[in-house]
Amino acid sequence: MELIELNVEPRQNKGKGAARRLRNSNAIPAIIYGSKTEPKMISVQKSAFDKIIREEGTTGLFLNLVVDGEDGKPRTAMLKEVQTDPFGLTYHHLDFHEIDMDTEVSIMVPVDTTGKSIGVDAGGLLQVIRRELEVLCKPTDAPDVITIDITNMDIGDVLHVEDVDAGENVTIPHDVNFTVLTIAAPTKAAEAEEEEELLEEGEVAAEEPAAEAAAE
Repeated sequence: MELIELNVEPRQNKGKGAARRLRNSNAIPAIIYGSKTEPKMISVQKSAFDKIIREEGTTGLFLNLVVDGEDGKPRTAMLKEVQTDPFGLTYHHLDFHEIDMDTEVSIMVPVDTTGKSIGVDAGGLLQVIRRELEVLCKPTDAPDVITIDITNMDIGDVLHVEDVDAGENVTIPHDVNFTVLTIAAPTKAAEAEEEEELLEEGEVAAEEPAAEAAAE
């Protein structure tokens, strides 16, 4: 897990008017809170936050927040919530949860697959039921992604949480039978469409010699 440094400014004024003025100046109103500290209102430069989001995304994002005017060490925090307008074009507010590096936290981690499934090669369909999984771990042990090898999965195979290796010192707090992904049999509609395509190809192939014969 990488800790990304982000410079932030303390803010005193609250309310819709103050927040609107911040956004108009290309800053985002935000707050830092935690179990051992008082909530602190801050603002974040939109350009700096945009750069981090483009490079890192928002899932499982840990940061060292450097608060202007605080001489102490940076505050280690997890991005907890991003509030935007309905179209996702304007940031309304950011929530940062200050954390203890020696305490387990709950985060969402994206699921990815690797390998070419024998079931998919045989015509099956890969269905990823859960594209993110909740994990419990210390921030230093947090995985960036959970990668699942599907090479040996055949049609009808189902992968549950108990089959997932999320990494050392990482647990997944879901029921062991919680389905993550499966290789499903092709649907009848897909089979019918494939048969129709094959028939059309056969008809075209049969028509070509007939057309050539007629031309002769």
